[in-house]
Amino acid sequence: MTQRQITRIATAIVVFTGTLWGFYWLPVRGLETSGLPGPWGTVAITLAAVLVLAPLALRQREALRQADPVALGAILLGGAAFALYSVGFVYGRVALIILLYFLTPVWSTLIGRFVMGWHTPRLRVVAILVGLFGLGVMLSAEGDLPLPRGLGEWMALIAGLMWSFATTGMRSRAELPPLVAAFVFAIGAALVAFSTALWLEPWRGLSGAWAPTLGLALVTGALWWGASIASLMWATVRLEPARVGILLMSEVIVGAGSAALLAGEHLHPLEIAGGALVILAGALEVWPTGARHGAPEEA
Repeated sequence: MTQRQITRIATAIVVFTGTLWGFYWLPVRGLETSGLPGPWGTVAITLAAVLVLAPLALRQREALRQADPVALGAILLGGAAFALYSVGFVYGRVALIILLYFLTPVWSTLIGRFVMGWHTPRLRVVAILVGLFGLGVMLSAEGDLPLPRGLGEWMALIAGLMWSFATTGMRSRAELPPLVAAFVFAIGAALVAFSTALWLEPWRGLSGAWAPTLGLALVTGALWWGASIASLMWATVRLEPARVGILLMSEVIVGAGSAALLAGEHLHPLEIAGGALVILAGALEVWPTGARHGAPEEA
């Protein structure tokens, strides 16, 4: 298989993953209404993912023992980022949470330039400015200071920054087998979700019927955190971090559209304008990354 074919497959996987995650808010909120308040739904989902992935990952325990500590740390950080993102859906509007998270291309480019020393094409500098301006417009839509207004928004913004550091680390270090990486990812997510739950919503017991609630958590953990994350781990190390962030923006369209149709959540016109600028920044990010700029070391 040629490098071009591998890149195309990895690109398709990331786009599909983004589309699938556009519907992720549905089981998260479903678990909340089923009796797992606040972050506890994410705790149940990530623990289910750990249980599903453990038997498969432990068959490759040698790869885990020989893994680069920095690579393990990056994957754990990625799981932590997704956990905060997941919890954010409980405390904020779906579309705004997704848009704040998807400033990742801006953060990834800044990290690549100032931390990794990668060359930054001129158009990417424009993309950074557009993305940050869009963030300001989006957050000041109601006449407030351009800062996140609620817990969910802060979680999404911090999660996007964490994910950018994580993907940069994954890209620059040796890879783990996808199932092992997904297992480590789920562990990082479960630890952060549990810590967040203890802080925000002390456990008071499951208030609804346990069987359907745990069944939903198991299916969500296996599909979103198991199968899709294992595929994403394989694809992430084969694509530039900024490109991963852009391709995952399929989640923005699907998430915002599904929230408007199914939850009646609509954005303020200025929030839509700011969100459009964020998406435009993503498009500008990927524009210069052709054959000559496909990898940081060649840019």
